[in-house]
Amino acid sequence: MQDIRNKFGKYFQGQGNIFTVRAPGRINLIGEHTDYNGGFVLPAALEQQVVMAGQRREDEKVSIYAEIPDEEVTFSLSRIERDPQHVWADYLKGVIFMLRERGIVLSGMNIYVGGDVPVGAGVSSSAALEVAAAFLFRESCGFSLGLVDMAKLCQRAENEFVGMRCGLMDQFICCLGRKGTVLFLDCLKEEYEFIPLKKRYRLVVCNTGIRRELADSEYNRRREECESGTAVLGKFVPGITCLRQVSVVDFEKFKDMLPETVRKRCRHVVYENKRVLKAVNALREDKIKEFGKLMKESHESLKDDYEVSCPELDLMVDIAGRQEGCIGSRMSGAGFGGCTVNLIEEEHILKFVEDVKSKYCSKTGIDPEIYVSHPASGVNSET
Repeated sequence: MQDIRNKFGKYFQGQGNIFTVRAPGRINLIGEHTDYNGGFVLPAALEQQVVMAGQRREDEKVSIYAEIPDEEVTFSLSRIERDPQHVWADYLKGVIFMLRERGIVLSGMNIYVGGDVPVGAGVSSSAALEVAAAFLFRESCGFSLGLVDMAKLCQRAENEFVGMRCGLMDQFICCLGRKGTVLFLDCLKEEYEFIPLKKRYRLVVCNTGIRRELADSEYNRRREECESGTAVLGKFVPGITCLRQVSVVDFEKFKDMLPETVRKRCRHVVYENKRVLKAVNALREDKIKEFGKLMKESHESLKDDYEVSCPELDLMVDIAGRQEGCIGSRMSGAGFGGCTVNLIEEEHILKFVEDVKSKYCSKTGIDPEIYVSHPASGVNSET
């Protein structure tokens, strides 16, 4: 992390220890829009990361410079407020706000933010920012905060301070990712298991280049629709508090009690949870074709029932699915643009990237960014 240290030194020119941390972006192989419904997910941390350097100050000021969008924001620890002109900073402010609300004493800080996680592409640059900030303050201020609690605190920051009602998955994998594995997480029970991904497969993230303009508002709307469905189904399935607790059998039995749109949203979540469980078994048993088939079914459900895809995502998935060595492809993230996740046999990576870029560009005029990664480790630091 020497590069971020050098950049920090040139920008802030302060005295004292410089603390450096990295937090990964993430991609989700299957289990989309299930985490805030208490469901099952299967994400992996990416080698692409947010890197952050910080140095304590003697006053209560926090100054944050971010290479993207090349802006600096300064505020006082005693007055932490959202700023519509610098929304990117709200993710860090929210973490600081939640740490202080927890009673943790923080010092002022100069912070330099860099890295190569694409912004607005559906690989959770926001969670990476949050987790990196929490870890940086933990390392520099010396308080105790376990990684699971850190993930929950960062989720609260995004839910309550930023106003994005995300589930726990993004922050969880950013904190707990393990090299060479995907994370099977039960978001209701908060139980998790690391599933090895064989080295002959690589994660390939294809950015459609379409900004997710509707993602935040529609994401919150989908959550409201799912909560509405849970309330209706709860009249017929006693004791349920989220869609994770609704079986396929019960959904099929009582689905006609739901309004059409709500029924479609609930159908996606209920069947997506079942797909995740099947996908985990397929990985364990090395039934990789079955895993790819489930990825395809997931995308179709997100397109037709959850209605969060877009023509460019569908095109990218279609192009990828026709390439040699492609096990599976689907949209990943909130939707309405952003990225697809692809599981590709390693020997076909170069040809896959070349062909997908060429074919997608010829259809859309957009030269897509494509990232290749092995499953990476979660947040860590270097003093």
